[in-house]
Amino acid sequence: MSSQTELQHGTVRNYVDGEWTTPAADGEDVTNPATGESIARVGYSSEGDVDEAVTRGQDAFEEWHRRPVEERIQPLFELKQLLEEHQDDLATLLVEEHGKTFGEAKGELRRGIENVETACGIPTLMQAGHVENAAPSIDETAVRKPLGVFAAVTPFNFPGMIPLWFLPYAVATGNSFILKPSEQTPLTAEFLFDLIDRAGFPDGVVQLVHGSVDTVNAILEHDGIEGVSFVGSTPVAETIYETAAANGKRVQAQGGAKNHVIVTESADLEFAAEKTVGSALACGGERCLANDVAVVEESVYEEFVDLVREEVERQVVGNGLEEGTTIGALISADHEQRVRNYVETGVQEGAELIHDGRDVTVEGHEGGNFLGPCVFRDVTSDMVIAREEIFGPVLGLLPASGIEEAIDIMNRSEFGNAASLFTGSGADARRFRHRAEAGNLAVNAGTAAPMAFFHFGGRKDSFFGDLHAQAEDVVRFYTDETVYIERWPDA
Repeated sequence: MSSQTELQHGTVRNYVDGEWTTPAADGEDVTNPATGESIARVGYSSEGDVDEAVTRGQDAFEEWHRRPVEERIQPLFELKQLLEEHQDDLATLLVEEHGKTFGEAKGELRRGIENVETACGIPTLMQAGHVENAAPSIDETAVRKPLGVFAAVTPFNFPGMIPLWFLPYAVATGNSFILKPSEQTPLTAEFLFDLIDRAGFPDGVVQLVHGSVDTVNAILEHDGIEGVSFVGSTPVAETIYETAAANGKRVQAQGGAKNHVIVTESADLEFAAEKTVGSALACGGERCLANDVAVVEESVYEEFVDLVREEVERQVVGNGLEEGTTIGALISADHEQRVRNYVETGVQEGAELIHDGRDVTVEGHEGGNFLGPCVFRDVTSDMVIAREEIFGPVLGLLPASGIEEAIDIMNRSEFGNAASLFTGSGADARRFRHRAEAGNLAVNAGTAAPMAFFHFGGRKDSFFGDLHAQAEDVVRFYTDETVYIERWPDA
């Protein structure tokens, strides 16, 4: 195994069969969103590059899946320790290529580490059940078995966490794994694979290929890949789902979101405003769990609007590595303009922009992709800004007559990723639990982010597939169950 002990910001490399290699085709610059400066160059992997990784993965699988499960999880224990030791360095690099704050980056990595910890419990998670005397003189046992080579295509917004929704479980269950990270944030993946290299996985078990659309298509169409995981926008998720399925693969594709907060008159309004603003603006709003529409009971609507305005005014836009920054840069100039276009659309639609962050400046970072928080009041559910995923620091507020109308407004969304309710009423919480059409629900919490030992849900146009990321769902995704039926007539 060849260890890259010091990563350099130059040409970002693949990691194939335990060696660092250069992708076949030239690609694009990796840009620091806070400065606008190029910090690296990422190449695009060809069909041949992907084929080489798959072939090496298949070779590694033949020996790896036969190893005792206790042996398979030992490199994960080592990886967990390495991630802990290098968390600050990894978080700093993540901020440089993504733009989020240092605290947000560390929080993301903590969530990723939790998945590594959970995957270390694969000896228990893989157990599938046994029944004695299932029929006369017959015992039956369900056994989970790995399938081969799996791949994941992951997004720019959580380059440290989302690969770890999949990678640890895939290899712990006995498969080999290929990661194709976003070309916008490849440096975090490279650092992560440097730690993987040190953790002691056999060559070919865990591999990294960089690239863009052609690289993804090569993964989706390759006969040697058993299944693909994806996280990204809904249009791409749907295409990934259809293409992977048409090529006979298992597929789980997490799409976009338009998440709602519901605030009732019995809620702790100050707490609800603080958590709503945090949910909508954290990571610059570039996350699928951002609650960027708040539906508020009419009797407390005006008070809540004032509290939100006060909370938003306390936010600080700046370089994510500078202390005190609460909102960092957006990923690219193009994406910043896209979010600005949504804000202008909201104004044209007639919503009142009560906090306009479009003129924000960050001294010394004039080339950065900065946009301050933008808050609309009196949004209606038919407006574009209430229906489409914005992926930026934009929050819309709208009134509702009560909990029933608020849930109806939320359920009209074509998305079903997450939702939060702030209330002091157990009856309202029960209505929300039973009626809300979203896969991740939270009561009196700003963000419905499941821990690693629960799956990450999603419904409607927020998810395509049957088995989600994390925990037992992803274990089922990476294994097939064989039912072993046994009879011994002389017993």
